[in-house]
Amino acid sequence: MAGRYLRQVCAAFWCQRFHTAAHHYKGRTGAEHLWLTRHLKDPFVKAAKIESYRCRSAFKLLEMNERHQILKPGLRVLDCGAAPGAWSQVAVQRVNAAGTDPSSPVGFVLGVDLLHIFPLEGAMFLCPADVTDLRTFQRILELLPGGKADVILSDMAPNATGIRDLDHDRLIGLCLSLVDLASDILCPGGTFLCKTWAGSQSHLLQKRLREEFQNTKTVKPEASRKESSEVYLLATEYHRRKGPMK
Repeated sequence: MAGRYLRQVCAAFWCQRFHTAAHHYKGRTGAEHLWLTRHLKDPFVKAAKIESYRCRSAFKLLEMNERHQILKPGLRVLDCGAAPGAWSQVAVQRVNAAGTDPSSPVGFVLGVDLLHIFPLEGAMFLCPADVTDLRTFQRILELLPGGKADVILSDMAPNATGIRDLDHDRLIGLCLSLVDLASDILCPGGTFLCKTWAGSQSHLLQKRLREEFQNTKTVKPEASRKESSEVYLLATEYHRRKGPMK
C-alpha cells in the first residue's frame, strides 16, 4: 500500500540531490557518511519533499490512519511532541481543521512541543511548552474546544542518552504521563496513539492501555525503519480506568 504510493511519488525524484550532495561527504565521520547515504536514498524523505510534508514521519501517520481510520473530519486532535509539525499537517488535512472542504465538519488541531514549530494553517501550537507541566496542561484545556480532545497523538521521544534501557524507561514514562492526562482531556470513546521503543517496561504501558481502552494493538508502519525498535501503540474506545488507581 505505502510502497506502491511511494514508487509513484518518487519516480521522477529518485536520483535528485545524490550528485549535488557529494561534496558534503568531505570531512564527515564514517557514521555520518552512513547516515547521509541512507537519508538521501530514503524514499520517504524524497516523498516528504515532493508532498511538502515537514519530515518523513508524516508517512507513518498517513499509513496508520489509512489502516485504522484514526482521523476523521470534525475531530479535535492533541498532537504531543509535534515539532516540526508533520503529524499536525496530516491531522489538519484529515480532520478538515483548515475548513478546506466546505461539505465536511471542521476539526481542530493543537500541537505541543518543547521546540519551536513554524506556523501551520489550520493548527494551533503551544511552543516551547512541556506537555507534562501543569501550566501547559491548563492552557491545553483552555484552547481545546470544549476542553476535550477526540484523539491524542504522540510521536514524542526523550533526548537520547545512548543508554538503551534508560531511554526506553524515559519514553515509557512520557507515554504513561499522557495516559494520565487522558482522564481530563480525552472524550469517552476517544483514541490514543503513541510511539514507544520495545523494551522491558513496555508491558506496563500496554497493561495501562488495556485497562482504560476497549481495544489496543501494536503497529509498525512501513515508514518506521526496520532496524529501529520503534513501534506505535494504538488504543481506541476510551472508557477510563475502572476502580481505584493502583
